[in-house]
Amino acid sequence: MDLAYLAAGIGAGLVVIGAGIGIGRLAGSALEASGRQPEAIGDIRTSMIIAAALVEGVALFGLVICILLATKS
Repeated sequence: MDLAYLAAGIGAGLVVIGAGIGIGRLAGSALEASGRQPEAIGDIRTSMIIAAALVEGVALFGLVICILLATKS
């Protein structure tokens, strides 16, 4: 049972790291695109926010799975 908590902790850490890397790359690409085409900042921002919300949704799903596996009896 103790290994389930360890595995859930490692899994949650990996989920958070993955989400952080994904959102970081997303924001970097959006800033680069807005630097190249300043007139498209509104469209780029909207696309970035939608994509970031999807990444966070997947990360939340992964964290819920980790919690469910840790508390499974």
